[in-house]
Amino acid sequence: MKTPIYILLFIGLLLLDACSSGKSALKQGDYYEAVMQAVNRLRQNPDNKKSQEVLRSGYKMAVDYLETDVQNQLASNANFKYKNIVQDYESINYLYEQIRTSPGALRVIPNPINKYKELPDIKAKASEELYEAGIQSMLKNTRDDAKRAYFFFNEANNYTPGYRESIEMIEQSKFNATLKVIIEPSLRNYYDWNFEPVIFNANRNEFVKFYTPREAQDANLQQVDHFVRVQVNGYSEDRPTITRRVEEYRDSVKVSEKTVNNQKVPVYEKVSAKMTIFEKSILAKGSITLYVKDARSNAELRNSDLISEVRWSDRWATCSGDLRALSEANKKLCGTREPFMNRDFLITQTKRDLDNKLSGTLSSYYNTF
Repeated sequence: MKTPIYILLFIGLLLLDACSSGKSALKQGDYYEAVMQAVNRLRQNPDNKKSQEVLRSGYKMAVDYLETDVQNQLASNANFKYKNIVQDYESINYLYEQIRTSPGALRVIPNPINKYKELPDIKAKASEELYEAGIQSMLKNTRDDAKRAYFFFNEANNYTPGYRESIEMIEQSKFNATLKVIIEPSLRNYYDWNFEPVIFNANRNEFVKFYTPREAQDANLQQVDHFVRVQVNGYSEDRPTITRRVEEYRDSVKVSEKTVNNQKVPVYEKVSAKMTIFEKSILAKGSITLYVKDARSNAELRNSDLISEVRWSDRWATCSGDLRALSEANKKLCGTREPFMNRDFLITQTKRDLDNKLSGTLSSYYNTF
């Protein structure tokens, strides 16, 4: 089967775009991207003339652009200028590695430039400026500034592992930035519901830490930010309700064959059946309240009622008439007996639903801190 002409034209346009995309990036002044596209194309097709042309002219412009930015950064008083220089040098080194691993590109640029020799000194200076920025943030003595300091110290340590006291400062800034929350034990309840494991597993924020009262005491916390408590309000099950409906079915079923004009044809018989379908259902309701309180002002920050409604239901049926009029599923339902719910099924399902709602509510609330 011939391929439709519009598909061939579409493929041709895609190929044309693929072959010219490097040149387009070059014309737009995106030298780095132009070089990367050319190198990747030469990795697939080492003799691609357009990609060779783009690489030949674009590589020098890409490196010149990055080296000029380095000089501009050095001459400026910009914050984190050495961090920016590290990024420029790493971009040059990345181009170097990409060209070295593409034989087609290496034929065009046999001696790509790298800045591996210069990087250690620049990384040390970047670590210094980031470390000092972390110290200045810590001096502001706010939780948000401690969070910024944590990232500054981490970057400083990434550039120069073990730089000064970066490890200790990472730990200290993380501690200062962390919201400390004590989970108060729930009051004993008739259903023996315990939500503490759910609460502790709900936290997804690295700058929020949940403590039991004993853990807070052992850690000798000098400052606590929040108290969280879950109150069980109650659980109830309605009496079973039973509904009843009658359905009638009619069908024609093959009962035999007869010969007509020397050909066998089926003989059908009309059949009918009646089903009385019963459905039993039980509705359960459970509720809890989530309290979040500010540890300093004692103000209530959150008061959320979480309510669960879970239903159990099952069916059975009695049938009369010709069962051949029924579907296989309905035949199986015929003659079944009244079902009874397993003990504790609904209370277990209700607790599970409340667990999920509590976990989602807490996670959503503390992800904002």
